[in-house]
Amino acid sequence: MPATTQEPLHKEANQPPPTEKTTMKAVRFHGQKDLRFEEVQIPKCGKGQVKLKPAWVGICGSDLHEYLGGPNICPTSPHPITGESVPVTFGHEFSGVVEEVGEGVEDFKVGSRVIVQPIIYDGTCGACESGLINCCYSNGFVGLSGWGGGLSEHVVVPQSSVYNIPDNVSLEVGALVEPLAVGWHAVNISPFKPNDSVLVLGGGPIGLAVIQALVARDSASKIIVSEVSARRKEFAKQFGATHILDPTKDDIIARCKELCDDQGVDVVFDCAGVQAALTQAILATRARGTIVNIAVWEKPASINVNDLVFKERKYMGVATYVKGDFKEVIEAISEGRMKPESMITKKIKLNEVEEQGFKILVEDKGNQVKILVDATAF
Repeated sequence: MPATTQEPLHKEANQPPPTEKTTMKAVRFHGQKDLRFEEVQIPKCGKGQVKLKPAWVGICGSDLHEYLGGPNICPTSPHPITGESVPVTFGHEFSGVVEEVGEGVEDFKVGSRVIVQPIIYDGTCGACESGLINCCYSNGFVGLSGWGGGLSEHVVVPQSSVYNIPDNVSLEVGALVEPLAVGWHAVNISPFKPNDSVLVLGGGPIGLAVIQALVARDSASKIIVSEVSARRKEFAKQFGATHILDPTKDDIIARCKELCDDQGVDVVFDCAGVQAALTQAILATRARGTIVNIAVWEKPASINVNDLVFKERKYMGVATYVKGDFKEVIEAISEGRMKPESMITKKIKLNEVEEQGFKILVEDKGNQVKILVDATAF
């Protein structure tokens, strides 16, 4: 009998193919304490761009400040580069997997494991032309200023923002590179030199990043940390602090002089942004020492300029990171000079961001360092 063909009996076989999905889930910031898990359009990948599926996303102190008292960083009128304003998708500390590459992209391929440097810059202002993209006069951040964010199912970013991560670095640890790069950059541009003594104000994520950057260089004579939280004190010691002080119990000025030849520390890294701590730190700094501010202050700080003048102390600001910092941090992790895994204190799902993320950081801040969000789970 000759072979015959038969029409499929399944009803689905006669149905039209499913239409391509055009929307996705994202965590969007609409205003003070107004965070929504909602449906938005999936972004398209264009020339010179990379489309990612976010994997792990860290909740940053900047995100928390926006949630509690913003919008401050997030634009309320069209951003000069992105053209966007609130609501915006949150998430600027994240790793992911490449889903699509645009025309002209050669360094990445579908399936590549990557992280994102989230600075948005115009490339044309005086700061950018000097290579200072972190100081761009129109700058912003992916996850704060538009162009989507890591707290979503998909995101599209410029290829210049994307970095491959080695096989021996997990996607979870990859999400820590952004805050680690802040500490790394601060040490890089500070006047710190081998055998200097250091005071770090605050044992949160950025304070711990500074400690790890110093330890990776293996060159500080003393790393003194001022912190109130018992758990964060433990983290600071674990990551390499040589002396832990409690500003509610210890005389920071006297102890720093006692530990540093009756002169005070060479460099202070302010990762706290607290007036009382800054006032003490200036006086705990030796003559011609430097106070390096990394913290983003919620309100103006007060400095007695004479405390700088009569000891020729210096005060300088540090803004995020520049090209090269991400690469150096990735190399330090891959080579084992930085081991930041234990910074991760909690993992949650995308639809739990407000209740199990932001609210926990408010209620239990002292026991948390970095809460990571699994952007693939909800």
